[in-house]
Amino acid sequence: MNSLNADRILVVDDDPALRDLLAEYLTLNGLIVETVSDGVAMRRACAQVMPDAIVLDLMLPGEDGLSLMRELRTHSRVPILMLSARGEEIDRVVGLEVGADDYLAKPFSPRELLARLHALVRRARSDPSPTAGTPSPGPAEQRQFGPFVLDLAAHRLLRNGKEEHLTGAEFDLLCLLVERPNRVLSRDHLVDLLKGFDRDPFDRSIDIRVTRLRRKIEANPGTPAYIRTVRGQGYLFNPRGEQA
Repeated sequence: MNSLNADRILVVDDDPALRDLLAEYLTLNGLIVETVSDGVAMRRACAQVMPDAIVLDLMLPGEDGLSLMRELRTHSRVPILMLSARGEEIDRVVGLEVGADDYLAKPFSPRELLARLHALVRRARSDPSPTAGTPSPGPAEQRQFGPFVLDLAAHRLLRNGKEEHLTGAEFDLLCLLVERPNRVLSRDHLVDLLKGFDRDPFDRSIDIRVTRLRRKIEANPGTPAYIRTVRGQGYLFNPRGEQA
């Protein structure tokens, strides 16, 4: 791969052996890799050149990965793949709620990490945020429901004209639901549409994303009107916002 067109990956982990392993493996697979061990070095690296994706360990000395992720999400939508040493569900839930786009529990396969990084970068690149001078999208690139406008071209959600911040993962799931209204979509189907590669059959990332979306678009997330649960089957998006 031409290095000028290679994706840039920043690995943030305090384990030097893991940093070396990922640097070697990802570089051999055509990526440009920078590794750092803490939040100070991460800020410095991002200030110089924002990477195409970040691999961020949850447990770091000093500032932990959650704090760094919260800070990063105030000004950037760069895809973040979170690493969790313990692999406990609560770690993944909190990380995804704070703004991670995906997660892996240690130990993991470098091949799977590579596949997920490619998926995150590809997804982010296919839905770029607007830049200065970009024409406003036409009605065909917008979907409206209730007080919301989902702007497909600008990759944003507006509520009564004011932007509602979504992570890349949340935006992708909402797009899938909005484009398939009044249809029950199983969790497996949503995973296939979003990821394109095998997942643990007990993976709850879809449920976590749905919970996060409900908090942002539902008047009462406990009794959702837009994203409804169809027990034993999956989720259904109701653009009219009617209670079940």
